[in-house]
Amino acid sequence: MNSVSDLSLLTLVAQASPVVKIVLAILVFLSLLSWTVIFRKAIMIARAARQTDEFETRFWSGTELTKLLETANRNRETSGSEERVFAAGMNEYIKQQRSSGDVINGVSRAMRAVFTRELDHLESGLPLLASIGSTSPYIGLFGTVWGIMNAFTGLSTLDNVSLAVVAPGIAEALVATAIGLFAAIPAVAAYNYFNNRVGRLSNRMDGFSEEFLNILERQTR
Repeated sequence: MNSVSDLSLLTLVAQASPVVKIVLAILVFLSLLSWTVIFRKAIMIARAARQTDEFETRFWSGTELTKLLETANRNRETSGSEERVFAAGMNEYIKQQRSSGDVINGVSRAMRAVFTRELDHLESGLPLLASIGSTSPYIGLFGTVWGIMNAFTGLSTLDNVSLAVVAPGIAEALVATAIGLFAAIPAVAAYNYFNNRVGRLSNRMDGFSEEFLNILERQTR
């Protein structure tokens, strides 16, 4: 490598050792995987927030609980998380009224079970983003260390060593670190953002559950 053009990214990748190429392939795969999760989570969480806003608007507009329940049961597959929590509580409330059991505790348990399931659904994919964000730099670092080791091992057989001879090998190795950071940074940023959004939705559902339980408790009395 004597010309500047030989230090282009494609050339460095093409001339990297097999181990570094495998590391780069893994990092590219992780980057594509993280962006797939990011786009899916962005759509999912935006839809969940919109559905929550729409349901709370209908709930606090004074619509009868039975009519809200009919709508929730009819649109069970397309309704939002908070609406499913409401439907679970309202259905249990109707069942408990026909028995002599503890109405409010039964409703609370039913809502909590659906709340946990919906929260798990909203959090799906976040552990993967966290794993990609935390491991990608180390995978890239491994490729860099391996590449530098190969570069200096090759230099040991040369009589005349200069910066021009050392630079290409080191540059090849540092590409792995750069790709590792390229995969990690968006994953970490997305994880923090989505985790915050999910936390806010969780707080809204939790607050709604408490208010809804208070309404049912007043009706029971």
